[in-house]
Amino acid sequence: MQINSARVRHYFDKVSTSLMGPYMMDGFGFPESAGKYRLKKEQQIADALTSSLKSYDLALDLGSGVGYWSQWLAQRFRRVESVEASQSLYLQLTQRCQPHLNIHTYYGDAINHQPGKAVNMAFLGGLLMYLGDDDCLTLLNRLHKNLSPEGVVLCRESTVRHQTQQKQGEYPVIYRTIGHYEELFARAGFEISQIQLNTAYELMQIGCETIKYWKSCTSPKRQMLPLIGGLVYWGLRLSSGWLPGMIRKSQRDFPVLQNHFFLLRLKPTARIRP
Repeated sequence: MQINSARVRHYFDKVSTSLMGPYMMDGFGFPESAGKYRLKKEQQIADALTSSLKSYDLALDLGSGVGYWSQWLAQRFRRVESVEASQSLYLQLTQRCQPHLNIHTYYGDAINHQPGKAVNMAFLGGLLMYLGDDDCLTLLNRLHKNLSPEGVVLCRESTVRHQTQQKQGEYPVIYRTIGHYEELFARAGFEISQIQLNTAYELMQIGCETIKYWKSCTSPKRQMLPLIGGLVYWGLRLSSGWLPGMIRKSQRDFPVLQNHFFLLRLKPTARIRP
């Protein structure tokens, strides 16, 4: 199962460089605040998952997009190395992170990035879904070699429930099951410390898939996306305390896509190094 990395890079060179673009939330009529809401909630989840870190010397942000997560890391780590392969996203990354003297940006492939010292935390914010299995293992094996004994890898990846799906064409991506990711992580010498459902993604994905259905059965002249998107977004915000949980209890495969945070640590035997 492989992906053409040149096609992925070409796709992201064309996406909007706003927060909504890399989050795949453009074209649904959502207000800009939808992206900010999702980012804030996701970073709260990440804060909780990584609260027990013992060292905050070096963090990697691999596939860093326009740099919002690099800014989050910069508040906690002495040095952040941010790597982005899309030229248009990299230009936004450098501009956004310029005020942060502890963020160092690199234009290139995350698989080939070599940090100068042991890494305390590597953040992969939706990177593995654009890599084939072999490239995932190459990247994870490299991180395994460069991670400090008590360091962690935090992945945030879109998932499916039952069977891994690969999309070809203009938007090449692999939506893996949790079990598929567990297998890849284990093969690279990692154990999953925690798995956390990304409830912010789930809420917004309910909206995205609802609006996709609306667009499929409504003529373009009558879609009124700015109005419908705003109504759907604020309706989701008002029902966020109960609607996603009710849908989960119904055991429906909706939304089709989920997203999970995976907190990885070296397997105990891998922490003993010569």
